[in-house]
Amino acid sequence: MRLVARIGIVCALLSWPLAVSAADLRGVSATEIRIGQTMPYSGPVSAFGALGKGEVGYFKMLNERGGINARKINLISLDDGYAPPKSVEQTRRLVESEEVALIFSSIGTAHNTAIAKYLQSKNIPQLFVGSGASKFADIAQYPQATLGVQAPFRYEARLYARYALAKNPAAKFAVISQNDDYGRDYLLGLKDVLGEKYDAVVTGATYEVTDPTIDSQIVRLKASGADVFVIAATPKFAAQAIRKTYGIGWRPMTFLSNVAVWVSTVMEPAGLEAGIGILSTAYVKDPDDPAWKDDAGVKGWREFMTKYLPEADLHDTNYVNAYNSAMTLEAVLKACGDDLSTENILRQAYSIHDLELPMLLPGIKVNTSPTDHVPVDQMQFMRFNGKSWERFGELQTGN
Repeated sequence: MRLVARIGIVCALLSWPLAVSAADLRGVSATEIRIGQTMPYSGPVSAFGALGKGEVGYFKMLNERGGINARKINLISLDDGYAPPKSVEQTRRLVESEEVALIFSSIGTAHNTAIAKYLQSKNIPQLFVGSGASKFADIAQYPQATLGVQAPFRYEARLYARYALAKNPAAKFAVISQNDDYGRDYLLGLKDVLGEKYDAVVTGATYEVTDPTIDSQIVRLKASGADVFVIAATPKFAAQAIRKTYGIGWRPMTFLSNVAVWVSTVMEPAGLEAGIGILSTAYVKDPDDPAWKDDAGVKGWREFMTKYLPEADLHDTNYVNAYNSAMTLEAVLKACGDDLSTENILRQAYSIHDLELPMLLPGIKVNTSPTDHVPVDQMQFMRFNGKSWERFGELQTGN
């Protein structure tokens, strides 16, 4: 120990750099990179647990192929029940007990907000957060975070407002939103477009994730006389909103958050007929879309799912998002080479250039820079036909 200390002192005096070995880097050894995340495997949005399962499966596949730069990826994925205090507790465990190199794709806007300052204090990257909240693009507030590989909620809401106003410049809007930053981002997006008219033409209602039902809110929104309805809700509540709207005979132009477009967990429980004509946006390929029947990217995704997640629902596009996120992190870690310091991980995460992913829509590429922490900013409109979603129009950007 004395000899090592003396060598270090001499090197410092002579300005010689000491080589940093993998043993000196948190979460990194000669054979392994440990990464962590929290997921709602239980609780009110357990449907999103598919994201974690998909990402675990992807790195299992990668490890069987030799890992990244001869290191296996050990993704430690813990349940937080979609409760921010539990997210904090589990993230502390990942950092302090598991000593992960980075946090990857943890789900939830409030949850990522709750852990951000702690991760900054520990100098831990918070990459590709499981949220499209625009706040995570604020580099001053979240210098070590990137948005997920998804279109930002605020951008999405801007597109909805523009589309509705193009059809009816006098449109009145009703919004059901989750009472947190996720829901508020949709309100901000509408306000960006509506400007001073916002208060006069928007009626809002909120829900808590612990609420059993949102039926009363839907009845109240119908009474506002709105002819445009924006559902800024997670899957369980989105299904309730669609079913109740249809049940009470309200037929506004309806926009559905793209985190809740899953046929098996939203449209079917709501009643397929109830969803006909609903609008949303897409940025990934839907494996159920006949347009991709012979697509090489979709075929590769299906082969991955069949081998590594044989029990999973192939209609659940959450697994497509998981595939995209894991593939993006793979690209970042490959670019790091043997320098897996926090500084270099962040440097590579913030210098992605035109990364094409086989399950993103054609023309959409992943890009980041030191001043742009939004990996994806383009979307395409789609409409539900009673069985599946049909895309239409050109790619749009909401920035």
